[in-house]
Amino acid sequence: MFVSGFSFCRNVVKLDYPFEESIRSLLPIVDEFVIAVGDSEDETLSRICKIGDPKIRIIETVWDPNLRKDGLVYAQQTNIALENCRADGDWALYLQADEVIHEKDYEGIVESMERYKDDRHLLGLMMQYRHFVGDYESLDPWAYRRALRIVRPGGSVKSIGDAVGFARSSDDLYIGKKQNDLWRYAKGHIYHYGWVKNPNLLREKVLTQVAWYWEGKPNERDEKVLALNEFMPEHYEILKPFHGAHPRVMAERVSTFPELPKKRMRWLNPKFYAYVFRHGFKG
Repeated sequence: MFVSGFSFCRNVVKLDYPFEESIRSLLPIVDEFVIAVGDSEDETLSRICKIGDPKIRIIETVWDPNLRKDGLVYAQQTNIALENCRADGDWALYLQADEVIHEKDYEGIVESMERYKDDRHLLGLMMQYRHFVGDYESLDPWAYRRALRIVRPGGSVKSIGDAVGFARSSDDLYIGKKQNDLWRYAKGHIYHYGWVKNPNLLREKVLTQVAWYWEGKPNERDEKVLALNEFMPEHYEILKPFHGAHPRVMAERVSTFPELPKKRMRWLNPKFYAYVFRHGFKG
């Protein structure tokens, strides 16, 4: 079985993404790792080069400002990396720069890929998510629960939208929950850390989204965030506690993260019940 890893990134040092941890978490279970590195204003490219693993293949790119609407540039960059994966491989495993795989899940992920590699009508494998918000102890159970992260290389699928999912190339059919004849579940989880930052950097994340999603034109909610010196998602104080272990590659980040004020138990917080009333109980 031949497995490619692929990703994209730009300015991820400046935005404090765990991109090195993301890459290192995937290298043990792939035969090559292809990453599209955009025209960054920081040390993103040099830091990836310093990892020094022969599996890594860098494709240098320039982000097109004409693709800023709805985050379309993210799908374009994802597709550049995917198109450079070995076409006759069995699977291509996709991680974004804020996503990490836990070493305890390696065996299950590889087992899943082996199990389905010869079922060529299957275009991908879904993986379940753990979304951390604000700190390393808070999970957002209302965020999306699954995404296609293991796909067929060679042109049968393509990244679409803002690169959250994939579509069948032949007819642009989005491969989602209802298209379950085209995918199966893989064992293991994706650990998503994109919203774990100091509050001032979370504001910078929103600023980046405004630039590459909304063509630099913030909506009313974003305007309120950008008027602040720092930002924390409004439902941070009612998130689900996480009591498990983080991936080994995240150990330094977790241990050096600044301690935030203790939150009130969510079951004693009226805001929790108000949020559940609007969005449902998800865990």
